Amino acid sequence: MEQAYSVERSRTVQTRLVLPPDTNHMQTIFGGKVLSYIDEIAALSAMQHSNSVVVTASIDSVDFLSSATVGDALSLEAYVTSTGRTSMEVYVKVYSTNLLTSVKTLTTESFLTMVAVDGDGKPKPVPKVIPQSEEEKRLFKTAPLRKEHRKNRALIL
Repeated sequence: MEQAYSVERSRTVQTRLVLPPDTNHMQTIFGGKVLSYIDEIAALSAMQHSNSVVVTASIDSVDFLSSATVGDALSLEAYVTSTGRTSMEVYVKVYSTNLLTSVKTLTTESFLTMVAVDGDGKPKPVPKVIPQSEEEKRLFKTAPLRKEHRKNRALIL
């Protein structure tokens, strides 16, 4: 029987404060800073799922929906939505919270593909994932469409 874990095993949450050095001239966070946070939490999530070192194979999509400003708290949540033989699709969502008003806003959504590797840097098999919540089931069900899109995009390049 193949090994499989619930999505909950990979769920990772981080909170960061947006400080002036993280922002542009409009005092909103640099997109590159958010991308760095997203890549880091996706790797942590994938490592928790696979009990393995991982590498980023691709950042499949990033949708910046709104911005965060100096003084906001950024909350990042990531979890494995589907797996291949050695790869894992990780979903990351980022919220900003104005700590003075408690207004919480979804700022960014992203999908990344992470690959588990062994000590020689070669891809290694990963456990399957078992979705439980409605959101997890929806993302699991739609994962093959995103995988096909990644393959088609690779053909164009």
